[in-house]
Amino acid sequence: MLSPLDVAVAVIEREGRFLIAQRLPNDSFGGWWEFPGGKLQPRETLEQALVREIEEELGVQISVGAEIQQIEHRYPNRTIRLHCFSCRLLSGEPQAKECAAWRWVGPGELKEFRFLPASGKILEFLEKAATPR
Repeated sequence: MLSPLDVAVAVIEREGRFLIAQRLPNDSFGGWWEFPGGKLQPRETLEQALVREIEEELGVQISVGAEIQQIEHRYPNRTIRLHCFSCRLLSGEPQAKECAAWRWVGPGELKEFRFLPASGKILEFLEKAATPR
């Protein structure tokens, strides 16, 4: 059995809203929404992968903070391990460079979008964090 595929994920928050991206139609899960990020290249750290992927997908520069969550999800053909990092936008405004679309959404709006199955735990985490105690 293959070892899990490590994927770096950026949870980019600005003014209480999160940056999400829609997968290209020809990608696996085309049209579904996700928190941006991607696979590592050889000898690349998770943080380096995130900076590169966000620049390629959305044309913005980010700073990568702490890892907030790690999620393993089994798809029929592969298990992936999401490494979710708290990130901050440093410069630029998002553009759909390697994604179909992007949006800034509040925690209460996240459930209106069809997210990849592996994103479920991120959504739960953000909803709980936003719920007043």
